[in-house]
Amino acid sequence: MPRDSKYHQGLFHPRHPEKYVGDVNNIVYRSSWELRFLQYCDSNDNIIQYASEEFSIPYLSPIDNKVHRYYPDYLIKVKESNGSIKKYVIEVKPKRQTEKPKKRSRVTKTYINEMRLYAVNQAKWKYAQEFCKDNLLEFKIITEEQLFNNNGSGTRRVSRKSKK
Repeated sequence: MPRDSKYHQGLFHPRHPEKYVGDVNNIVYRSSWELRFLQYCDSNDNIIQYASEEFSIPYLSPIDNKVHRYYPDYLIKVKESNGSIKKYVIEVKPKRQTEKPKKRSRVTKTYINEMRLYAVNQAKWKYAQEFCKDNLLEFKIITEEQLFNNNGSGTRRVSRKSKK
């Protein structure tokens, strides 16, 4: 992992390696939020299996009009409260990256970069939703609102319906 990164990065070592699909010795997290989600997957009895960045989805970038590959953060297999089994594609992102940046009085480099990131994320997520629909999966974006709920008890149930 790069030492000069401003993000908390490292290798995750699960307590329940049998739940992880992929190389259990190379589970990389790129932020403290991704680490928290991995810990949630590893410790939650309703998460049957999980994998991180194990597949890609091609998408057309609105920035350069070229096809790129999007690697969603996680694929999880969940036992729902009604006993059914469901698979989710999960992306962990700060809420501010899921919302269109507010227009400012001056167009700054920061604003331009935020708009580009927003546009690319929207394209990735559009293709991810189509991929999931075609493969009987559900796409979810997990933000700090789900990772750190108000009562401080940690991650909420992933299977909870998101507001649209």
